Amino acid sequence: MRASAARPEKGFTLIELIIVLSIIGLLVGLGLPQYRSAAVKAREAVLKENLFILRKLIDQYAMDKGKYPASLQTLVQEGYLRMMPVDPMTRSAETWVEVREVPTLEDPMIMDIPGVIDVKSGSEDKSPIDGAPYNTW
Repeated sequence: MRASAARPEKGFTLIELIIVLSIIGLLVGLGLPQYRSAAVKAREAVLKENLFILRKLIDQYAMDKGKYPASLQTLVQEGYLRMMPVDPMTRSAETWVEVREVPTLEDPMIMDIPGVIDVKSGSEDKSPIDGAPYNTW
């Protein structure tokens, strides 16, 4: 009797390794779309929160100063914001789109330069959830 025939071989067979790798691949395939969807939803939630805060601060500035800010950077310079938040869709703080007021003769809040009355995302992408462009929120 040989010594190698008396003891069983240790290790995994090829079929066992293929089955384990197939199960791992299946789990990754099922989880990846959920992860991507969750990441998009999280970025959309941050965008909504940033827009809410910026719009609130624009209104607060207008109530305090009697006019709208000349730019979004004015909110930072005047101490309403520490720094401009990052647009989560473009991943930049420089891409916010400023919506300016339309000058009219009756409006006493418009003096020299039309101020910023609203802000929107600079992203041209659409939400995969409802199909609305981010720059219309």
